[in-house]
Amino acid sequence: MKTYKQYINGQFINSTSTTRINVLNPCNEEVISSIPTGSAEDANLALEAAKDAQPKWEALPAVQRGAFLHKMADIIRKNRVYLAETLSKEQAKVIGLAQVEIDVTADYFDYNAGWARRIEGEIIQSDREKEHIYLHKVPIGVAVGICPWNFPFFVMARKVAASLITGNTCVIKPSSEAPNTIMEFAELIQNIGMAPGVLNFVCGSGRLIGNALSKSPITGIISLTGSVGAGQQIITAAAKNITKVSLELGGKAPAIVCSDANLDLAVNAIVSSKVIFSGQVCNCAERVYVQDDIYDQFVEKITKKISEVKIDDALTGIDADMSSLVSQSQIDKISEMVEFAKKEGAEVLIGGKRAENFNKGYFYEPTLLTNVSQQMEIIQEEVFGPVLPIMKFNSIDEAISLSNDSQFGLTSSVFSENFNNIMKITNELQFGETYVNREHFEAMQGFHAGWKKSGIGGADGKHGMEEFLQTKVVYAKYF
Repeated sequence: MKTYKQYINGQFINSTSTTRINVLNPCNEEVISSIPTGSAEDANLALEAAKDAQPKWEALPAVQRGAFLHKMADIIRKNRVYLAETLSKEQAKVIGLAQVEIDVTADYFDYNAGWARRIEGEIIQSDREKEHIYLHKVPIGVAVGICPWNFPFFVMARKVAASLITGNTCVIKPSSEAPNTIMEFAELIQNIGMAPGVLNFVCGSGRLIGNALSKSPITGIISLTGSVGAGQQIITAAAKNITKVSLELGGKAPAIVCSDANLDLAVNAIVSSKVIFSGQVCNCAERVYVQDDIYDQFVEKITKKISEVKIDDALTGIDADMSSLVSQSQIDKISEMVEFAKKEGAEVLIGGKRAENFNKGYFYEPTLLTNVSQQMEIIQEEVFGPVLPIMKFNSIDEAISLSNDSQFGLTSSVFSENFNNIMKITNELQFGETYVNREHFEAMQGFHAGWKKSGIGGADGKHGMEEFLQTKVVYAKYF
């Protein structure tokens, strides 16, 4: 069993807290590592180190900062198999998807390094003679990144790459449920020549470490990927210092299937969007609205497709489509939501219970529910698991209205071969992302951002990088 330390100011050091948190393999419930519980002192040490390192880091030409990101990408690729196995083991992500996450993370560092020569300001016309107005984009200072357990390595890169290329220094808090891959990365990059304090990793309790990092006056921006509740706590902690927050929170993505849709394409895409990481993805399909004249045909097809989903150990089940949920609390929550939906009248077409043939682990069968109504909890609240409720709709306007009837606004999708339907739906849906005739999966050059309670700000692409910049305007009068 591996024991991890805090990585602060270029060194692995013991936490000031003597207690530790065990990390489990969700497939067999065995302890595979431990991390410090952490303390406010640990958080403050990391912030001070980042603060001290930031001026010199900002002074480096952006291309030199980008060179370190390229080094990180190279190290990830050299260790890609080991990192994927570490990721799969700590969070029950099927090995193929774990390998995708590792490889895309390497690409993400290279992509952000490419912004080094493209961070731009503006020259604005003045109302006065012999004056120029210059708008500069400058770093905020110290960035804090709080990572989730579902895509811990990639989301870490979202926060690290964008903050470092823009001249900020960074403190990362890994999830206490899936910290191993991030901490292995910290060990791998320790000797790449980056100045101490530029990048720090502090493990521990979210309420303790996350709160200390968020309420500090040193912190210039907090980037969190997590639940709505976690986002609310971050906003509260940041309020005293009016610290900028960038939040990606929960989702309740609707998938609209119109009568003119290619049904096989729609079924394949929706199932792919549901079973990816056992449904524990904020942008995966969470509810399906099917036009009434194709409803029966769609339900028949998707039931068959779900019945073919293979469940197995994440690391050893080479052909597995999905594996265990991440924790006992996850399986308890999902089981309770399905049981409550049944009490409200929902019908279970397939699944609806813990998966059989597993003596240990948190395996839950992929589940389809029908006979659900719009006000049910299963339609309104994020499940974050392999459970998919299906409803009928009659008109396109009704489908849009049902989809928008949600506190969330992260992702959505529409399946149709009618251009007018596609344009109307994509224009009127109140979501940050809409996928047309494809699965839910964003691109690094896009902008992953939610509306409503799904978040503030966003990540990826030019606009995600600019989250870590602030503007300085200079009015230059000359004679």
